[in-house]
Amino acid sequence: MGGLQAQYAPSMYIGLWSRVDGLQRAAVTSALERRQAIQATLLRSTIHLVSAGDYWPFAVAVRDERRRWWLKATQHTATEEEVAAAAARVAERLEDGPATRAELEQVAGDRILVNGAGLWVDLVRVPPSGTWERRRADLYGLAEQWLGPAPADLGVDAARAHVVRRYLAGFGPASAAEVASWAGLPPKEVQAVLDGMRLRRFEADDGDELVDLPRAPLPGADVAVPVRFLPVWDATLLVHARRTQILPERFRPKVFNVKTPHSVPTFLVDGAVAGTWRYERGKVTLSPFEPLPPRVMREVEEESRELAAFHA
Repeated sequence: MGGLQAQYAPSMYIGLWSRVDGLQRAAVTSALERRQAIQATLLRSTIHLVSAGDYWPFAVAVRDERRRWWLKATQHTATEEEVAAAAARVAERLEDGPATRAELEQVAGDRILVNGAGLWVDLVRVPPSGTWERRRADLYGLAEQWLGPAPADLGVDAARAHVVRRYLAGFGPASAAEVASWAGLPPKEVQAVLDGMRLRRFEADDGDELVDLPRAPLPGADVAVPVRFLPVWDATLLVHARRTQILPERFRPKVFNVKTPHSVPTFLVDGAVAGTWRYERGKVTLSPFEPLPPRVMREVEEESRELAAFHA
């Protein structure tokens, strides 16, 4: 999966439900409470849901680049020394236990500084915040307290290789530029990681080199793909995943535009976006972009009833 974007808590629940057979909503909350699944600001400084085993490699892989980007974006607002000092105050407060965003703003002394502090001290979102039941992810804890310290032998190179493998497992075959766009890392640094890995290599129709993990499955064009429902913020629809062809280009303006930069809930038919959906009054309302054959529409409606039950 490469992690799941989690800016809106229900999205990660629905994203997992779409990918994991028989998933129960309570199981996601339980995984967060038991520290098996972790919510944190990671790739592209965006909230992601990852496994406990993925957290430290993801955090270490993007830490330096996230700091560099933040300092550049705020160069007229805060210095590195100021944000590092704010981070030390935040860490000292969190040693006593989780704190809300409002509390950390007071400790840091500034809303912008508390944003930067999360790049100098590793933070996680602590349940019950960021769950289906309490959707605002505004309770923070120290990652070292919540998960234990990062492995002593986890260097940046190994962490980035781990992140690249996660991307290819979820989205490959792909180009180095696509991996870099997703990870929020410079393309040259991603290419250096790829050069050190054993990979399958392909040439795309446009001449780009595509890479994938050894023995990764490549289903044929005749493989039947079931109907699936995706939430807002689902990363399979973003530009870095364009080569997957999940979102037909003629439909992209219906999903991403100035009014919906976060996307809209969509459903897939034969592995491609075919319309949007909305949950209201106990049922899922469907809006296909084009007429669907009756047999396909029945399959979409059946899956929509499963999604409505998941909501309820």
